Amino acid sequence: MTGITQIEAAAGRIAGHVVRTPTVDSPGLTALLGVPVTAKLELLQRTGSFKARGATAKLLSLSEAERAAGVVAVSGGNHGVAVAVMAAALDVKATVVMPRTAPARSLAAAEEAGAMVRLTDGMDSAFSLVTELRDQGLTLVHPFDDPVVVAAQGTVGLELAADAGELTDVLVSVGGGGLIAGVAAALRALRPGVRVWGVETEGAEAMSRALAAGGPRPVELSSVVTTLSAPSVSRLTYDHVRELVTEVLVVPDREAIEGCLALAEHAKLWTEPAAGCLLPAARRLVDRIGRDIRVGLVVCGGNATPADMAAWADRFGLR
Repeated sequence: MTGITQIEAAAGRIAGHVVRTPTVDSPGLTALLGVPVTAKLELLQRTGSFKARGATAKLLSLSEAERAAGVVAVSGGNHGVAVAVMAAALDVKATVVMPRTAPARSLAAAEEAGAMVRLTDGMDSAFSLVTELRDQGLTLVHPFDDPVVVAAQGTVGLELAADAGELTDVLVSVGGGGLIAGVAAALRALRPGVRVWGVETEGAEAMSRALAAGGPRPVELSSVVTTLSAPSVSRLTYDHVRELVTEVLVVPDREAIEGCLALAEHAKLWTEPAAGCLLPAARRLVDRIGRDIRVGLVVCGGNATPADMAAWADRFGLR
């Protein structure tokens, strides 16, 4: 299990390479939900998501031989961009494997950063190709199944604990579980009374299915939220969530898109659906627990284009 010592050490390593993102009270979301809301703005991080933290920590941990051989990453979008950009900044050669369904903006950003981009037909085949490339000598920068990465993602929780006022409940999006594992570990150490809730979208339910089954299991993916679409979680992230997280909530894709539009209107935040899903989940908490709560939202990323948002809004009749 990741502890606060590892998270604090990761914060020291990545300082100067990543942004200490703002933690702000949101009057607009407070009015919308009827409870005090604080947002941790990881969408303002380098590359537009929290993924830069874990990628940087892993790259900085490489030996000289590993740096010379290069790294490989698998991603539905944000992790690949983060590895590509941070590898270029640290002068490490990177290969990024993405499914063809990954956002065009992410593919272009990884290529523009100088990474070699390999495309596959889906996330399952993407993970298979990465395994082959790792076996050929590249070092895998895994998006979540790595203690170095989990500790670095935990620096989000470290900053939230230091910068936020009193909170009762923190909501964190879940793909493979690296972010929530790290954030939950940090908050358990520094804010032990705070409940941590995970949020997934329907068709990207790797963690909730794992919790129901008693361990990681492959899942079928159908969500439009590709940045949450891990084909399974890892034992590492599963163990953290099982021990430290209150519950993983699952919301429909349509509500995740509605959440993006509401965040834009009421919080003035341009987010991706992986962050938009937090808002309907927060509404559920208010309905379930009542209004005597103070909510923190880890706004994990903002890598969606206006064309993406228009297409999703049309698809779900949200114009």
